Amino acid sequence: MLKITLTTFFTLLVSFSISSAEPYGSHASERWQIWAYTSAAPSFIGDHATVIGASGKVIREGTNGWRCEPFMPMPERGFKDAHSSVAACSDKNAIAWADAYKANQTPQLEADGWIWMIHGDLGVDNFIPYTDAQKDAGHKHFIESGAHIMLMPKDPSSLDGQSTDYTTGAPYVMFAGTPYVHLMIPLEGYYDYQPESGPK
Repeated sequence: MLKITLTTFFTLLVSFSISSAEPYGSHASERWQIWAYTSAAPSFIGDHATVIGASGKVIREGTNGWRCEPFMPMPERGFKDAHSSVAACSDKNAIAWADAYKANQTPQLEADGWIWMIHGDLGVDNFIPYTDAQKDAGHKHFIESGAHIMLMPKDPSSLDGQSTDYTTGAPYVMFAGTPYVHLMIPLEGYYDYQPESGPK
């Protein structure tokens, strides 16, 4: 049973080192995609991860078991920036979670999984799956996230009783009561895209 005490679960004083500067040129190029997706994690993970392009094909094989990819479809002329791509780097178990979410299936994990999203995402209603990037749809609990890590539990019930309040800066539960429940762990810059939701 996973036991989490929010005050001690993570004291994240993380120093992020993006592996290289953003490359010049088209944001649809493989070079830019590799930079954008792998820099969703620290360089010691992203530099050795497999990279899936917006087409769904592998554009670089990795060696460490992690997978970096966009969680949004690419516009015709490429993504505006890395944040718009909703880039994520997932370990083996989180890959299974992500694949299940994309397929509208129940995740089956061998162990807890982890996802890095240093570029953040385009937002979702904290209680309703599949509301991704629907900022203007009138959702009551919409949060557009900056940098964060996600814990995808093998046993969803392990997160029972954890807070769903995304306004405190502490780790919180997203999609409670659904097969896609997971723990959001805000990092520095988490409220950059929605400062009105940050701690007061």
